[in-house]
Amino acid sequence: MYSTNLGQPVPPVPDVPAAAVGATAAVTTGVRTGLLRDLVALARPAQWPKNLLVVPLALIDAPHLGLGALARMGLAVVLFTLLSAFVYVWNDIADRHRDRLHPVKRHRPIAAGRIGVGPARAYALGLIVLVAVLLAVGPAMSWWPLFGYLALNLSYVRWLKHLPLLDVFAVAAGFVLRVVQGYLAVPARASVWLLACVFTLCLLLAAGKRRHEISVGGTAHRPSLAGYTTQYLDYLIILYATLTVTVFLLYLVNGRFAAPYTDASLLVSLPCAIFAVARHLHVVVVGKGGGDPVRLLLRDRAMVVNTLIWAGGLAVILVAARFPVLVEFAGQLLEGR
Repeated sequence: MYSTNLGQPVPPVPDVPAAAVGATAAVTTGVRTGLLRDLVALARPAQWPKNLLVVPLALIDAPHLGLGALARMGLAVVLFTLLSAFVYVWNDIADRHRDRLHPVKRHRPIAAGRIGVGPARAYALGLIVLVAVLLAVGPAMSWWPLFGYLALNLSYVRWLKHLPLLDVFAVAAGFVLRVVQGYLAVPARASVWLLACVFTLCLLLAAGKRRHEISVGGTAHRPSLAGYTTQYLDYLIILYATLTVTVFLLYLVNGRFAAPYTDASLLVSLPCAIFAVARHLHVVVVGKGGGDPVRLLLRDRAMVVNTLIWAGGLAVILVAARFPVLVEFAGQLLEGR
């Protein structure tokens, strides 16, 4: 026992086991790690490849590429990624009650109660501030598609997603705005046929997603689903699939893609485009999938192999059209044999 100067005994301080201290630190670290994981999940990183795949489509029609154009394109991808993350967070705040009725969406951080509405709003505000900072310090160019995307999606979260047909049309229009921003970044004249193809393709993917949602979770978690039936969505999917293949082929022909090898690009694209649409229909109708279009495009083996063959063939044709000297050199090598 130790004594104070008043003569009163002071009880000894009990030893705290090292294991208890370690357990407390582990719990604290686990909470922080879990919070960070939930914040990342709110931004839906699995959806980020959409911007990486869609915004740079304008590079196909770019007359020439330089470091400045590539830098502007990269900034456009980053800004759309941050802005779409903001929309996802805001959407999860608005839909938290309905998401709890869905077998999968109920596990989202806000719907599950792991992140409160206040912190989620602060997180969304931080994303918008970051977008504003990048716009202020980035290169001067027209950003109206980015602001149009923000206005469209705020309207989507508030009204449009509750209205049948308008909900999928709004989603498709958002992707068209991404491509337009890519054209402004290059810069190049926007191909109307490519924009139309992106629009119809996104309608197809969105209709497949709605069909999956009806079959899995019913209509309670999304009011617009009450305006659809499985049969009606099947009709829409057939319509959108037909339009997508047709418009894409028209883009190749009317846009004189990779001239003078337009016919070659058409022959390569026709079987690949038809297979891609047929595979999507198989996954949605037969496999009862299609709930995550990004996962379908990037993880379905048949779709990935078809895309690689398709992209590889078009890349070779495009290089041959852009650099005829390489074709002449290859011809000379073959003649030398």
